[in-house]
This record gives sequence, C-alpha cells and structure tokens, in this order.
Amino acid sequence: MSAAETHLRERLAALPDPHHGGALGAEFVRAVGVDGTRVALELELPYPAQGWWPELEQAVRAAAQAEGLQAVSVAITTRVRSHGVQQGLQPLVGVRNIIAVASGKGGVGKSTVSANLALALAAEGAQVGVLDADIYGPSQQRMLGLSGQPESPDGKRLKPMRAHGLQVMSIGVLVSEDTPMIWRGPMVTQTLMQLLQGTAWDNLDYLIIDLPPGTGDIQLTLAQRVPVSGAVIVTTPQDIALLDAMRALKMFQKVSVPVLGIVENMATHVCSNCGHEEHIFGAGGGERMAREYQLPLLGALPLDIRIREQMDAGVPTVVAQPDSDLALRYREIARRTAAHLAQQALNKAIAFPKIVVE
Repeated sequence: MSAAETHLRERLAALPDPHHGGALGAEFVRAVGVDGTRVALELELPYPAQGWWPELEQAVRAAAQAEGLQAVSVAITTRVRSHGVQQGLQPLVGVRNIIAVASGKGGVGKSTVSANLALALAAEGAQVGVLDADIYGPSQQRMLGLSGQPESPDGKRLKPMRAHGLQVMSIGVLVSEDTPMIWRGPMVTQTLMQLLQGTAWDNLDYLIIDLPPGTGDIQLTLAQRVPVSGAVIVTTPQDIALLDAMRALKMFQKVSVPVLGIVENMATHVCSNCGHEEHIFGAGGGERMAREYQLPLLGALPLDIRIREQMDAGVPTVVAQPDSDLALRYREIARRTAAHLAQQALNKAIAFPKIVVE
C-alpha cells in the first residue's frame, strides 16, 4: 500500500459520523485505488443511511482533494450484520436483528413511532419487517393499511403480509377488528411466540417489534425468549410518562438487552392553522432521561395532525409525505437507531459457525 493510500485511509477513517457521534472507522473504507491524481474509493457502511450518502460523498471527496487528489470516484454500499443477543439465544431464522420498541405506558404514540421507524429504515435502504406484539390491542394492521389474511403455502408457517415494502405480522390480520382477545397471560405469550417463529420472515435486516405498554408477561417473554439485538424507548416529555419509560428501560438493562436510545414523541404541538409550535406537555423530558442514563436521544417528534390523519388512513407519514419535515425526522431517527446498533458486538454464532468433521 502506497503512502498516499495510507494517508487517505487514515483521513477517511477519522471523518465524523453524525449518527453515533464517533468517527467512521477504518473498517468502513473497503478499497482505495490511487493512480497519480486519480482515486477510486469503495465505502461500506454497517447501517442503512442512503439519505446521508450525498453529504458523506461530499465529505469523502473533500478529504481526497485535501490529499492532492483531483479525480475522485466514490462508491457507497451498505452491509447490515447480525448483532449480539441475550446469552443462550440464537438469531431468528430470516432475521439479522430484532429491535424492540417499548414505552412502559400507553398513549405515547409508540405504535406510530414503530411503523414510521420501520418505514424510515426501509427508505434508507434496509429490508424491514414489523411484528405487532400487542395481542390485546393490535393496531399495525390498521396503521399500515393491511387487508385480507396471510397465506400458508406449506401449512406450517405463515407468509408475512406486505405493506409499503414492509413484511408485517399481527394478530389483527387473523381475527376481526371487533373481536376481543379475552386470554390469560400464558395464552398471550404462546401466541406471541407463534407469530414470531411461525412467520416465514424473508431476509430481514431488521424486525421491529411493537411491544404493548407495560412490563408484564409479554415483555418478560420477549426479554427471556426472543433474541433481541436492541431496544428503543418511546416517551413523551411529562414526568408520568418518563417514570414508566424508565421502568421499561431498566427492564431491558436487567436482561442484558442494550437500549439504543430514546425517542421523545409529542415533544411539541404544531398548530395546523398558524404553524406555531409549543411545548404543551413540558419540555426536555426525553433529553433529561437520556442524560441521566447516558443514552442517546435519537430524536424528538411533534404532536402533528398530519401524523394522526395519515396513520388512520393506513398510509404512515414516511410514505404519505416522504419529503416532509416529519418524514425527514423519522429518517434521522432511523439512521441514528441503526448506527447505534451497528456499534454493538457482532453475533459470534453467525460470524463463526460450528464446523463438524465426520
């Protein structure tokens, strides 16, 4: 390797990554070819971030030009790997990473965040699925505009439903919307595991699990039996919501599931008439919680009538208005979530498969 290539690699590795707050790192530079004043670069990100690629390419070109290179060719790709899960568990077949979205309290918009987070990850270039784990009150089938029932070609596993490019499964597509699920805890947890393991997920980078509120049977089952790579906590700014969010956070910490960060929903209210924005539920609650537990604040979202209308119509914000300020906020949250997951240890069972000699 020439001195010019070595210097350029070092400069590129030191470029800042705004999504996890550190440097990009040497492993992101896959290939450097210098020929006189020309250079061809191949870069590979460990998380989906296509919305950031133009800005990154500009920074890479500037770094190359600072080394005296003028003709710069840049190719950027993404490779999402499987990350570590709870001890004793193996990754789910067809799924590289499971991200649990939890709140600890109802009414904070967790399901809305889950749906838009999944769509935002897909918009950034990932293969994404959604599992609605709220057996008593499923909502993803309405929010994502699903109709009909899933098929089972082999009579053993269900094909996931498809919505806006996502793979989706919910008890809501198996029963009518007005059917109450009058089940005790063991039946609920058994159903959750059947939905998770009995769905033929197809090559997913991320499966977003929309958890029901609280820290009861379903959450405990997920923490103990489902291979979760990371969790996202959704809260609103007021103290009561923060208390419940902290309980959810501590539950994941006790079972060794890394919390990737906090999303503050309904951080402000945007008036639909004049556009005035104000903190009707208090200000800075999510930021204080993130600071107290030394976690990243992944983003803050407003209480906006457009979000509610689009979810009720089955066309979430990220696909209904992909270029809107709201969609861009969700995409920034998605990139930060995936970037913080990419900082976690890789799953060694995937990296080093067992070799059997017969």
